[in-house]
Amino acid sequence: MKKLGFWSSTALVTGNMIGSGIFLLPATLAIYGNLSLIGWLCSSVGALLLALVFRNLGRVQPEALGGPYAYVRNALGDFMGYAVAWGYWVSIWCTNAAIAVACVGYLGVFFPAILESNVVSALCGLALIWLFTGVNALGLRQVAWVQRVTTLLKVIPLLLVGVVGVWFVRLDFLLAPPAFEGSLFEAITATTTLSLFAFLGLESASIASSKIKDPAKTMGRASLFGTALTVFTYVLCSVVIMGVLPPEDLANSTAPFADAAEVFWGISSKHIIAAAAVTATVGALNGWILIQGQLPLAAASDRLFPAVFGRTNRRGAPIYGIALSSVLASAVLFLKFSESLVDKFTFMMTLSTLSALAPYLLSAVSLLVLLRTSARVRAGSKEITAVLSIVFCIWVIFGCGMDVIFYGVILLLVGLILYAARTFFRTNP
Repeated sequence: MKKLGFWSSTALVTGNMIGSGIFLLPATLAIYGNLSLIGWLCSSVGALLLALVFRNLGRVQPEALGGPYAYVRNALGDFMGYAVAWGYWVSIWCTNAAIAVACVGYLGVFFPAILESNVVSALCGLALIWLFTGVNALGLRQVAWVQRVTTLLKVIPLLLVGVVGVWFVRLDFLLAPPAFEGSLFEAITATTTLSLFAFLGLESASIASSKIKDPAKTMGRASLFGTALTVFTYVLCSVVIMGVLPPEDLANSTAPFADAAEVFWGISSKHIIAAAAVTATVGALNGWILIQGQLPLAAASDRLFPAVFGRTNRRGAPIYGIALSSVLASAVLFLKFSESLVDKFTFMMTLSTLSALAPYLLSAVSLLVLLRTSARVRAGSKEITAVLSIVFCIWVIFGCGMDVIFYGVILLLVGLILYAARTFFRTNP
């Protein structure tokens, strides 16, 4: 089977990160005014720290299959490995629901009737999820081709908006005071938590390591390069969007990039940027659906997930795991179908971030454990990176808010109950 090289691996990482987050987050963050820039800075530093963690884990155990799940299982045992696999899997299908919602928001630029009904919006999101479930069923070559093309088509327009839009930034818009009524610390914590969602996917190359050429070298380089490119793009574009649109207009926008482009390029550019946003979100959805099959496949091969997740079709795609994950993503999408597009996106985004934070946290802990037993890599500054990543993850977990933490705890308990039941029946046939 053909494997992914450096550029395809980088496209997977960048393509999974640059998706729904950057295209709808400016509207979500508008209430925080100029404090959202501090949140972007904090989440960017945290993302780079986590990218270093996964690069170092890839050097210590390049043969590990399943990314965070495999590292944690090898360092901390089956139970913790299962907890990470479950939490990360939940994060993936919540992410896919959020991406579909963001894509629908930009499709509304071309078809306004989509946004006039919450039910129609939800059905359109559902169609997108299942369209790319079908693409992933065709095998890795088709997935990689879609990922390379969509990554190129979305990064170039984003950078154009950022570079050109800088000259149209108004400082009174960019530095607008927050409408948020909480404390300064609460606002920075909230903006860091929300903006971190845009970086989920930095570990994508580690999860698909079995599909990558020379993973010990390629995986880490792709993770760092892809994350650095994403950080630059996000910070540049966020400054432009916040500085071009009035805060009150930005808060109510379902397509902030397209609305900003209209300001300095005219009405025709709105549709061009909206098309780029749709391309970006479908590219991210394509990449994440690949991951939602690969992670359960790895857990099933270790007999921690049911065997059905390990079954593949004749093209080598773990079709049952992909399909079941898409069913759950569809359920999450309809859970909040009665709410506005931005509110729906915010809930799914925060739940997805929370579900990913435990795997990130335990991956950093695992790096500390594995460095002490590895003869392949020297510790040194790598331990400092791991400790800083642990502190960052704990901080952001508390920033998710009690409402989202409540849903996250319920999902975790469901996973632990399934683990206990599976363990019982395996030991008492």
